[in-house]
Amino acid sequence: MDITKFVVSSREKALLYGDYSTYRTQLTGKLLACRKKLHIATQNRGKYNPKVKLSPEQIAENHGFLHLQLLTAERAYAQAQSIKASHSEETRGMSAKTKSRIIARLEKAARIAESLAETLSEGEAPGPSSTDRLEAYAYAALLRGAAEFERQNWDACLKSYSVAHFAYIALSSPSTADTFKDLLSETIDPSIRFAAYQAKIPRTQPIEAIARQALSQADAKIVNLIKSVNESVLETGEQTGTQGSGSAPSTISWRGRQVKIEDAAIASAWASVDAAKSQLAEKLSSSVSLQPKKMAAAYDEILTATQDAVDATKQAIDELKSEGVTQGDSRMQSLQITRTAVNLELISWRIGRNRVLVGEVDGALPDHGQPLGRKPAKGESDEGHRQDLPPRKQVARLKEKAVLYDGILRSIETIQELPGVANDEELANRLEATSKYFTALKFVSPILFFLFFALLSTITSENKTNQASLAIARSHLIAGNDVNALALIQYALNQCSEALPVLSGSERPAGSPRNLLVDKSDAQQLHGMLSSELQRSRALVGILNSEKAAAATTSAADSSRNKPALVNTLSSYPSEGVDLQNIVHYPPEMEAIPVKPIFLDVAWNYISYPNKQREQAAAASSSKSQDTGVAASTEEAKPQKRGWFGFGR
Repeated sequence: MDITKFVVSSREKALLYGDYSTYRTQLTGKLLACRKKLHIATQNRGKYNPKVKLSPEQIAENHGFLHLQLLTAERAYAQAQSIKASHSEETRGMSAKTKSRIIARLEKAARIAESLAETLSEGEAPGPSSTDRLEAYAYAALLRGAAEFERQNWDACLKSYSVAHFAYIALSSPSTADTFKDLLSETIDPSIRFAAYQAKIPRTQPIEAIARQALSQADAKIVNLIKSVNESVLETGEQTGTQGSGSAPSTISWRGRQVKIEDAAIASAWASVDAAKSQLAEKLSSSVSLQPKKMAAAYDEILTATQDAVDATKQAIDELKSEGVTQGDSRMQSLQITRTAVNLELISWRIGRNRVLVGEVDGALPDHGQPLGRKPAKGESDEGHRQDLPPRKQVARLKEKAVLYDGILRSIETIQELPGVANDEELANRLEATSKYFTALKFVSPILFFLFFALLSTITSENKTNQASLAIARSHLIAGNDVNALALIQYALNQCSEALPVLSGSERPAGSPRNLLVDKSDAQQLHGMLSSELQRSRALVGILNSEKAAAATTSAADSSRNKPALVNTLSSYPSEGVDLQNIVHYPPEMEAIPVKPIFLDVAWNYISYPNKQREQAAAASSSKSQDTGVAASTEEAKPQKRGWFGFGR
């Protein structure tokens, strides 16, 4: 029948884009459609049909009758929540009439749900199973607990919510774990904690103990139904296969101090942290050949557990502050130490996950290969089963490493700002050394990033494909940028050398997962690698300097060769001094020289040649005849004078 799934999915769909008022409107439409489908809707201007109590046989034949009861109960619940939300912002608070109306709506919803649960338990119909009946009782207890909560009847509220608590734990399965977990963590458990606080129950008791104590007052029929679904729930407090909080620790140790845990929520969360820690160690040790991303995914459970412990500690501190407890109170002091311890634990596991993601030895060793798609052949090593990544992907991987190192350094700064850390000199020195260790790793990564980025551009421009050209391009690249690389490696080595004496005293237990603690073997290996890289960079700088000196000598010789020799510049005074190395060019080079003297060009106008004389005579006669013809035509065209004014005689 999936009663819980039907109710939770209806609420989530409505509240995703609206509020409880929208949910109530949607339920009204669904109720009308459901009545029409069951042929029990009152027609327009028709006679009213009184409601008849349902029988188990009707529900077994048609689940629409079950949905009708659920929709009716949910509409009453949605109306109560809508009224409560509309009056929640009033400064004077809700009036007695409004409270009475809210309680009446919740009471109606609880009565309908309880009637449905009793109907499913009656008769011998084969339809409803024990799981369906338990879901109906759990839903009825959930609504009854909400009604008693508004009525401020804390004992009855605890009894109803304890039934819902153990019922939903018994109903949990891998497919429905998320749905029941949300109901427990968001609605049931906070209500049990608040009702227990109002009933003057000590907060040192965990929720499981409070709920078990309240369940003893519940109906024996419901308790037997819970045992029939899952008998182990009432024995351990949770379903078999999940980590319980029955063995919750009573103290927490940090930096040689033991603090008593007075809040049950913190104790339960810290017990979950211990269980998640052992599971993480077992998971990582069971398979050695896990990829970094899969190893990092194994940290999710312990990060969630430590985050729950941090939230529980913060909530306990806020509750004490709201009660007016001062900072000098012993309870507040214990909670502050607990807060520092659980925050340090959370950040430590975050750093451990980042260390797993950067690779072996915290990313100090270059890893630019990826496993092949096929399985390794028999006798094939892991190195032979890997192929080199393209340069662009290598650059992307180095970028990811730089981001992870930045995250680690920011996490260490967060730890240094926690209360009480600055006063602990040993811890402060260790954190400073750890920061220098990861700073050294961070400055090694940009060197590789810069070299491979330049290598990528060189390969793209030259378009060389053979391995020899790749090696030559890499050699030229390193020779062109080795001065910057030498400076960065020297700085990284200085940082590692300063951190090495402090980190030499730390040793991580064998098989334990990576966290904030840096092992001395990792620090020593990084120091050795940086020392060798420093010598290599110095050798490259020496090679570069010698090449630059040879290039400078060659360029000086070429420049002196291009200057004119001293023997060719005797007519000008050498103001910058005489270069005795450039007196004459030997062996002489081929140069342009004049092919004829200048006086032959001047005498051209005064020398007569036979062909030239005939051409000049023909040109003179033709020019003379042209002059004579022009003069005659001018005289003919000249008009005869005919008087003073151009007319007359």
